[in-house]
Amino acid sequence: MKLSEIQSALTSLDLESWLLYDFRGINPISQNVAGLTGLNITRRWFCLIPAQGEPHWLIHKIETSNFNDVPGKVSLYAGWQELNAEMKSLLTNVNTVAMEYSPNAAIPYVSRVDAGTLEWIRSYGVTVKSSAELAQYVEAPLTKAQFEGHQKSAYQVLQAKDYAFNWIGDQLKAGNTITEYDVQQEILKQFDEMQLTTEHPPIVAVNANSGDPHYAPNESRADEIKAGDYILIDLWAKQKDPDAVFADTTWVAYAGAIVPEKYEQIFEIVKEARNRAVAFIREKWAANEPIPAYTVDDCVRGYITEKGYGDYFIHRTGHNIGTVIHGNGANLDNLETHDARILIPGVCFSIEPGIYLNAFGVRTEIDVYLSAAAKDGVILTTAPVQNQVLTLL
Repeated sequence: MKLSEIQSALTSLDLESWLLYDFRGINPISQNVAGLTGLNITRRWFCLIPAQGEPHWLIHKIETSNFNDVPGKVSLYAGWQELNAEMKSLLTNVNTVAMEYSPNAAIPYVSRVDAGTLEWIRSYGVTVKSSAELAQYVEAPLTKAQFEGHQKSAYQVLQAKDYAFNWIGDQLKAGNTITEYDVQQEILKQFDEMQLTTEHPPIVAVNANSGDPHYAPNESRADEIKAGDYILIDLWAKQKDPDAVFADTTWVAYAGAIVPEKYEQIFEIVKEARNRAVAFIREKWAANEPIPAYTVDDCVRGYITEKGYGDYFIHRTGHNIGTVIHGNGANLDNLETHDARILIPGVCFSIEPGIYLNAFGVRTEIDVYLSAAAKDGVILTTAPVQNQVLTLL
């Protein structure tokens, strides 16, 4: 547990305390913050962390071996009556706690505490606030080692992307029959050779399949790739270390020598939307102005809408990136959710606008890291970025 960082964040956000809670893995945020990820804890546990002073744990008597090295005071319970009594004692003189919930489920990614538990805590006269900003302050900023590992993964993911597109071109030139699944498996082979791991096989989508943002081929469902086809590849991976951070990118290509205008036209709109997002963040960052995450989505979505394709941009502009591909920091989102969390130093996130038509879809995705130390501060880690549709023949 990074106690000093947690208490510093509580003070910065003017929060009295954080009440961590988990039951059988329903709250990975609490697990991560408490340093209990991966343990087989089968009973409810709580930890009250005040802005000042030591943590106070409340755990079941049969689970003590999982909490031998935790900092602070530990109280025990067995029966539900004892749990109620100990909880009352734990919350004595506590006015407010932060917990993993989001008012009106506005940000479901941090809504981990069930309604019944919230009712129970409130029954002691305690006000419950959302830990959404707090969790981001504690969980989302990358360490120096994590950032360096992310940069290495970004470089390798881009190499795997280059290999995949080159492999497609070579196979078509040789007259070989290949499918989306074949390409996907070639990418996974590259990940293995690079000692990378991923949560899900990459997206390789040809023609109309690219119009489905989360389409992914498998052994029994995969279209053939032929000359004259349009191809989208989205791939993400990280080093084989539980603390490593993912890199994530999406590129598009045409299996021919001259890209048809219909692909170029949509790509130019999506590219400009991506570039506007970067420019918007850089301008605000340089001026030391707060950047609510949803405002980046507004910038991107506004431009795509202005161009007449707002109804075809059907997902958020970007997601936080951490040790899991979709991390617990702020998402660039004012469509699926209204994410008003502020983009803070040390966070990494994707920018990935897209336009999805019936015949094809275009997405260009880059990763961005916000640094308090660098001169620019807004670092594109998956560089070089794509500036034109690739040609493969």
